[in-house]
Amino acid sequence: MSVLKRTTFKLIQTKTSHPMCRIRRLSVNMKAAPNNEKDKNKQTHFGFETVNEEEKWKKVHQVFETVAEKYDVMNDAMSLGIHRIWKDIFMHRLAPTHGTKLLDVAGGTGDISFRYINYLKNLGPPPESKQSSVTICDINQSMLDVGKLRAQRQGYTKESCGVDIEWMCGDAENLSLPDDSFTAYTIAFGIRNCTHVDKVLEEAYRVLAPGGRFLCLEFSQLPNSTMQWLYDQYSFQVIPVLGHLIAGQWKPYQYLVESIRQFPDQEKFKGMIEDAGFRQVTYENLTFGVVSIHSGFKI
Repeated sequence: MSVLKRTTFKLIQTKTSHPMCRIRRLSVNMKAAPNNEKDKNKQTHFGFETVNEEEKWKKVHQVFETVAEKYDVMNDAMSLGIHRIWKDIFMHRLAPTHGTKLLDVAGGTGDISFRYINYLKNLGPPPESKQSSVTICDINQSMLDVGKLRAQRQGYTKESCGVDIEWMCGDAENLSLPDDSFTAYTIAFGIRNCTHVDKVLEEAYRVLAPGGRFLCLEFSQLPNSTMQWLYDQYSFQVIPVLGHLIAGQWKPYQYLVESIRQFPDQEKFKGMIEDAGFRQVTYENLTFGVVSIHSGFKI
């Protein structure tokens, strides 16, 4: 990996705690947690299983805590390495410039953020007045720990890079970050695991500055029924087996396959992004629609 001038690593950790990690409270604009039986008993999906909403985050947290160490290896195995191409295209669609302030949500292992840093490096030396930054936010501390270790191994030291990096354990549905504080927001293969996708989108809109861009990379539905059938066979018959053989885990990968089928299709998700306030909303299918890049701007 190419080396830049300087990087600042910060793990945000104080006495205020989230159910899954400690985070610094940076904003008073917090949503109240459900406090009545009706809210607590609302149901949602966990893959093909129906669960109470308050249970879902616990189950999702357990999934990613279980798979964290083998997460990147399994990504290569499940996608035959194509996920790397998807993420490269994703970053080229973002096309950051020097001075970009990126919030990378559900980005614990660093795949998107490292591409962001490399993209900026390839632009040449930044002007002194254009300081770029990335805040890597994930609800799972185990995923962040993997990302920090990868950063160290790949040479992202204090002296080596020119981008300020913060590692933040936090909830995409309730970000402890100020309004209008980022120029770009990315979330790759994470939003379908959230209980309230609409709240994630609302928070993305809130923390972006006017003119800021929302970009989401997520599994989608194939428009061709024959291709979808073939993809389903691979997903349900092969991926859980790979999970068992490579990571020693069957159930987490069964859930990941099921969660893809529960996520809204491209048009419905586009409507949800627009409902959150974003404009110029578009999507681009990759690999026949296996995944899509969704884009929107805060006006």
